[in-house]
Amino acid sequence: MSEKSFATSLCCMDGRIQLPMINWIKKKYSVDFVDIITAPGIDKVISDGNIESIKNSVMISISNHKSSHIIISGHFGCAGNPVSKEEHFTHIKKSVEIVNSWNLDADVIGIWIDENFAPHSL
Repeated sequence: MSEKSFATSLCCMDGRIQLPMINWIKKKYSVDFVDIITAPGIDKVISDGNIESIKNSVMISISNHKSSHIIISGHFGCAGNPVSKEEHFTHIKKSVEIVNSWNLDADVIGIWIDENFAPHSL
């Protein structure tokens, strides 16, 4: 049996975005599974430096599942981070920089999920 491939999604807890993100990640990166690490307004949480528990979860995903990609997203209508689209973009980009600084053996990507729940690369 061949080893299954993984990616990791750092996303808001909002249930409306879970399936669109999972489907997009699986298709875009040809992985079998997506580990989901959530927090309300996770792009703001990471960009503000509140990372300890998130980093621990990412390390488990990288170590045990060998995730090849870490996807950080923000989304339209976020109750946990109710700011403009432009401010989300700033938070997402800063979050990508922070996670990249962990020197993981994975690509770190920022995603915006629009009002139609369609993911878009930043």
